[in-house]
Amino acid sequence: RQLGNLGLLGITVPADYGGSGMDALAAAIVHEELSASDPGFCLSYLAHSMLFVNNFCHNANDEQRNRYLGKVMSGEWVGGMCMTEPAAGTDVLGMKTQAMRRGDHYYLNGRKMFITNGALDDATLGDLFLVYARTEKGISSFVVEKGFPGFSLGQRLHGKAGMRASMTAELVFDDCAVPVANRLGEEGDSLLHMMRNLEIERVTIAAMSTGIAGRCLEVMTRYASERTAFGQSINSFGQIQ
Repeated sequence: RQLGNLGLLGITVPADYGGSGMDALAAAIVHEELSASDPGFCLSYLAHSMLFVNNFCHNANDEQRNRYLGKVMSGEWVGGMCMTEPAAGTDVLGMKTQAMRRGDHYYLNGRKMFITNGALDDATLGDLFLVYARTEKGISSFVVEKGFPGFSLGQRLHGKAGMRASMTAELVFDDCAVPVANRLGEEGDSLLHMMRNLEIERVTIAAMSTGIAGRCLEVMTRYASERTAFGQSINSFGQIQ
């Protein structure tokens, strides 16, 4: 919510929609600086502001923006994006989650895995997700709220090799009822949505790595000036330099 007050949760959202109206460079700067402080927190920020907010804003209609943007840009709701599955990651076309339309609802069935912001603690779902699923006409995306029937937290994941501070979870969709009004664009449009958003996602993830590396260099440089050996600081030795 503090980031929301600073205008950083809608950093790439046009000012006409209440955002900060800034560009990929601004987003990269924020990700670099946040990662220099806390990469786990920054990963949650990225999932919220880039994977959800940026993608949603650029592909939603005005009615959908009016319903959701205020809550996610303020930080009242925590958002995420659901693409990866237990057996499909970057192989997007291998996803198994399906959405079948019956009347004015789609019914989602499947599981999503390694979802950043999928859980807020061991028992609480995140608030809002952009979920990719197979439909009759191809890959489509849907805005799914915590509390929709059939949507539940499978497990919060523990013991990860890295980014342990980032909340990561498995999400389960069991005949999850999603209104047709929550589909972004037309059926089959969302492979393009996904690929277009990957452009800024990859840039900001690279900026995170730069922030982590910068912090490491800062820590090492300080240590080398404070640690002494043979009566002098170790940064005076060629190997350390």
